[in-house]
Amino acid sequence: MPDVSILNVSLYGKFIGTITLVPGDRSLFAFNDDYVNDSKRPTLGLSFKDQLGELRTDFKPVQKKIMPFFSNLLPEGHMRKYLAEQAGVHPEREFFLLWALGQDLPGAITITPADGEAWPPEETQGADARPIDKDNMLRFSLAGVQLKFSAIESATGGLTIPASGVGGDWIVKLPSREYAGVPENEFSMMRLAYMLGLDVPKIDLIDIESVSGLPEGTERFGKTAFKIQRFDRLPNGKRVHIEDFAQVFSVYSDDKYKSASMRNIAFVIAAETSENDIREFIRRVTFNTLIGNGDMHLKNWSLIYPDERNAALAPAYDFVSTIPYIPNDSFALKYSRKREFTDLDEDELTHLAAKSALPAKMVIDTAREMAADFLDLWHKEKAHLPMFNDVREAIDILQKILPLTKGGVN
Repeated sequence: MPDVSILNVSLYGKFIGTITLVPGDRSLFAFNDDYVNDSKRPTLGLSFKDQLGELRTDFKPVQKKIMPFFSNLLPEGHMRKYLAEQAGVHPEREFFLLWALGQDLPGAITITPADGEAWPPEETQGADARPIDKDNMLRFSLAGVQLKFSAIESATGGLTIPASGVGGDWIVKLPSREYAGVPENEFSMMRLAYMLGLDVPKIDLIDIESVSGLPEGTERFGKTAFKIQRFDRLPNGKRVHIEDFAQVFSVYSDDKYKSASMRNIAFVIAAETSENDIREFIRRVTFNTLIGNGDMHLKNWSLIYPDERNAALAPAYDFVSTIPYIPNDSFALKYSRKREFTDLDEDELTHLAAKSALPAKMVIDTAREMAADFLDLWHKEKAHLPMFNDVREAIDILQKILPLTKGGVN
C-alpha cells in the first residue's frame, strides 16, 4: 500500500487546503492558492484570522497531533479509543484518525486522503489491532466523549443508523454507564431552555430499541436515549459550518476547562455577532447556573455560519444538571474572576460586562429576567418533566443559595 501522507481539506465540498504528514511524525496545514486569493471565501474559523481580520497563511508544524482546529473535530476520551481500535490506529496519531473519520465531521468540513485511499495504511495498525469495522467507525464519528451517533429519521418518524455511517440529521445519545437518568436529565433541561425562549433544536426521548442499525455489542445502560436535531445539517442534506470555542481559541480539548472564561467567550460574541446573540449568551450562562450545569466548557459553546462568512451564536446543546451526580460541582469555566455557582451575582456580572466591553445594565437586567422567568417556570413544570427525583431536589436546593434566586423556592 502506498505511503499516503497528504489529506485534502474541503469546505462546503470545495478543496481549500491540505494537511501533510512530514518527517518526525509532524503535520502541517496549508491553504491552497484558490482559497487564499478568493475575496469572497467562506470562513473556516476565527483562529485563521489575524488581529486585522486578514487570513493567516503561515502555520508551524505540529508534533504527533494535528493543529487544534482540526484536532477538535475528533472524538475524545473513551470514544476516541474505541474508534481508534476499530481503525487499527493509535489514538494519539490524530493525522490517521482524521483520515479515517473525515467523511462525517461536525460542520461543513470533509477530509479525504489525497490519493483517494479510504482507510489508513496497514503500518499504522498495532500488532494487536482488531480488523477494521468501517461502518461502525463512521457511525460514531462525531466529536465529543459521550457514546453518540448520527441517525436518519424515516418518513414514519423512526431513526435509522446509516449503513455506510455517513450522514444523518439527528444525534442520538445513549445512557451513561456512570450516571443514571442522563437522557431524561438532558431532555428536561433542554425542554426548560426551549420553554424559556432559548434557541434549542428539536429534541425528544426515544426507546433505544426503536433505533434501527445500532451496532451489535453496544452496551446498554438504560432503555431511553436522547435525540437532538443536528443544526449543522439542513433538510436538503446541505452542510452548515460550525466551530466550537476550543477551535476559536485554538486550544486542544484537554484544555477545554481551563484556557478561557465566560468573559472571553462574551468578548468574541460581542465582536463577531449581534446584540441578540449577546443577550442569548447571557441568558444561557444564567440558565446553566440555575440548573447547576458544571460542564459548559469551551466545546459546549459554538459559532455557526449561516451565510458561510459571518458568525452567529449556534443553537444550544449539552444542557445537563450535573449537581445530582457531582454535589460540589461548579461552573466549568470562570464567569469573569470566579466559578462557583454562588459567585454569579451582580458584582461578577458587572466585572464580566466591563471586561467584555458590554453594557453592564443590559447584562444584569438580562440575567435578572432569566432568573425570574426560570423560577416561575420551574415551579410550574418540574413535576411534569421526566427527570429523576434527585435532579429536582438538587436544583431546588441550589435555588435557595444562588444570589439571583435566593429565597425564591418554597
